[in-house]
Amino acid sequence: MLPERRRRVIDDTTSVDWKNVEWLRRFLSERGRMLPRRMTGNSLQRQRVIAQAIKRARHMALLPFAGSEGS
Repeated sequence: MLPERRRRVIDDTTSVDWKNVEWLRRFLSERGRMLPRRMTGNSLQRQRVIAQAIKRARHMALLPFAGSEGS
């Protein structure tokens, strides 16, 4: 099998806001899991800020939590 192509989502100009759900969805997989830094191309500091924003949006029910493996 061929490896899946890595997708780069680098966007350093947009400020990170937990209310900007459409922008945050670019950092989630189809199953609702956060994409790692090596796939998004973020720096460590930027990835931490994005992860915190995703967690806040999930807590406010704007984004879904990761789906279960059994379903």
